[in-house]
Amino acid sequence: MKTPIFEGIATAIITPLTENGIDYTAFGKLIDWQIEKGVNAIVVCGTTGEGSTLTDEEHREAIAYTVNRVDGRIPVIAGTGSNDTAYALELTKFSCEAGVDGVLVVTPYYNKATQNGLIKMFTEIADVSTVPVILYNVPSRTGVNIAPATVAALAEHPNINAIKEASGNISQVAEIAALCGDKINIYSGNDDQIVPIMSLGGKGCISVLSNVEPEGAVAICDKFFAGDVKGSCDLQLKYLPLINALFSEVNPIPVKAAMAAMGFCEDYLRMPLTSMEDAHKEVLLDEMRKVGIKF
Repeated sequence: MKTPIFEGIATAIITPLTENGIDYTAFGKLIDWQIEKGVNAIVVCGTTGEGSTLTDEEHREAIAYTVNRVDGRIPVIAGTGSNDTAYALELTKFSCEAGVDGVLVVTPYYNKATQNGLIKMFTEIADVSTVPVILYNVPSRTGVNIAPATVAALAEHPNINAIKEASGNISQVAEIAALCGDKINIYSGNDDQIVPIMSLGGKGCISVLSNVEPEGAVAICDKFFAGDVKGSCDLQLKYLPLINALFSEVNPIPVKAAMAAMGFCEDYLRMPLTSMEDAHKEVLLDEMRKVGIKF
């Protein structure tokens, strides 16, 4: 059995940006608030953190800053994937040296890959990493799916610890669980599927919701692991309208708008992302109010 890097909720944390770069004052306050609210890990420079539009220098600085700010209180997982495997290798090596507890490696986007290419790529990255590797399957963004048989092959690598499953395909998650057993840990990559994936043996979620509602997201997992499946399910359904609003435009546009409304950052995104449309934003803010989020 491979020990999970974390169990429960890992916040796929936003990167507070201004026109001048990363706002580290805001970033530090946000990291501390997340830990105070009980999240189980932080994922930095992932999709929600706009890792794809950070410069190499910013990417490395954000990872090192997060490790230093967290200071061992909870695990830190760095997004180190790329469509350029050589760059992913270098970023993974840097992150390991910076002191992260794990790396999250997305499938290559645009140039894509065959299943054989995915096995070779993930194996090379796992070979150089000194910390556990989480595969990141999000075909809606990258255009390539990690097939269950490919996950099973990769699960034989001692350093490939987990998969973040964001395909939205519960049948696929079930097949991964059946093929891999305890050779890989499964995390939901979709906030609307936390309970369904945990019911298949998943260890929690790498979450967008927890940026704005960390206590509620953590409670979904805590209740489930404590045996209160109904209570966990009730919370999953309670937050579903808010989750839908957080994905009414491409992530992280809505969560940035939400966090700005809460006073944690500017509502600033890098092109090609643009600020949330007013009609969608009003729905989002209304759903935040309904669950008691203060702003």
